[in-house]
Amino acid sequence: MDTIQNVLAVIVVLGLLITFHEFGHFWVARRCGVKVLRFSVGFGKPLWSRFDRLGTEYAIAAIPLGGYVKMLDEREGPVAPEELDRAFNRKSVWARIAIVAAGPIANFLLALVAYWALFVYGSTTVAPVIGDVAPDSLAFQGGLRSGQEIVSVEGHETPSWNEVNLQLIAAIGADGALQFTTRDPSGGATRTHAVPVQQWLVRQDPPQPMSSLGITPWRPEVPATLGRVLEDSPASRAGLEAGDRIVSVDGEPVADWVAFVDVVRSHPGTDLSLEVERDGVTRSITLIPESRQAEDGEHIGYVGAASQAVEWPESYRREIRYGPIEAIGQAVTKTGEMTWLTADSIRKMIVGWISPSNLSGPITIARIAGDSARSGVETFIGFLAYLSISLGVLNLLPIPVLDGGHLAYYLIELVRGKPVSETAQAMGLRVGVALVGCLMMMALYFDLMRL
Repeated sequence: MDTIQNVLAVIVVLGLLITFHEFGHFWVARRCGVKVLRFSVGFGKPLWSRFDRLGTEYAIAAIPLGGYVKMLDEREGPVAPEELDRAFNRKSVWARIAIVAAGPIANFLLALVAYWALFVYGSTTVAPVIGDVAPDSLAFQGGLRSGQEIVSVEGHETPSWNEVNLQLIAAIGADGALQFTTRDPSGGATRTHAVPVQQWLVRQDPPQPMSSLGITPWRPEVPATLGRVLEDSPASRAGLEAGDRIVSVDGEPVADWVAFVDVVRSHPGTDLSLEVERDGVTRSITLIPESRQAEDGEHIGYVGAASQAVEWPESYRREIRYGPIEAIGQAVTKTGEMTWLTADSIRKMIVGWISPSNLSGPITIARIAGDSARSGVETFIGFLAYLSISLGVLNLLPIPVLDGGHLAYYLIELVRGKPVSETAQAMGLRVGVALVGCLMMMALYFDLMRL
């Protein structure tokens, strides 16, 4: 069932993002007087199509992963003399720049609208309060202590652990010190900390900012009681049910859910003897955790069960909500930050600071899309916005075959006063196809390695 949901989620996400991208090209092309021959949602043979009064064919094709816009162009076929003024290649260089740039811009606008909706709708998160700080760790050296709330990192506000992680990832490669602002648990007083770092998270695969700092986030105590058991999982096959309380494992008492998870993760493929309390009656159950590979390559145990939900103290809750007008500024800021983070991450991957294994292909996108959809509307929209930004940034890379490659040609044309030769463009196209193909193969390879 999860696989089907993942496939449907990735079809919806990629279909929406790429169609919106192509609509940007379409809309601006129409306003620049270019004849659009076809606007297709999906690839391959059209399943349905119709023509409008301007001669544009609107089609829905068999392969639902994206779409494309086909414009009148002398380079792609003969053009009637009376329609030469509507050909893409006959338009001014500025018009062509506007048409090509409109696709990525549409993706950024979609992300902006998505973030605006999230800020207006509002969300509840938990404050990034430090639980434990490892002795002699980087965080300890910088003066961070248990109970402090992280207010900002490198000058950026951090109302949640997600924001803390984003800012720490953005700082990859930093030398010297990372600036933290914390609030003491006793009151509203804040203090600034300089956490010493050197080549921060460089070539760490995958980046693990919290463990690298030596920080464990504060969490309320979670009892070792099952809240959910997945179908056809090791837990369900062992006979575990929602509501069961884990009393002991191999004769050792289980203090809380974290302790139970630690035991499971450290015993993949091993028989575990559980004492379980159900409806006031204690029974013995044998559980065999399934072996799975974590992102760091380590094999860990997995049983397919989740704990009961635990309410966070009200003082740890943070409500993030803005009015419609104020949300515009917040959405612009968020879109700008995520755009910069994406572009900077690509730069750091090129120079070797971030491992290429962090590339994600269709399998990972499908899994994350499915997980975000199951997590709720807020998570799904946030993922949609981030993926839209990623698509926009990737398309602006100066690689022939991508929008950024075409823009590079047009900028050269502006400087030279004449277009790049057809021979050079054809050679660039072959190089671009090869580069994009290699990137896609690498992403798919790393996807398969994560399975």
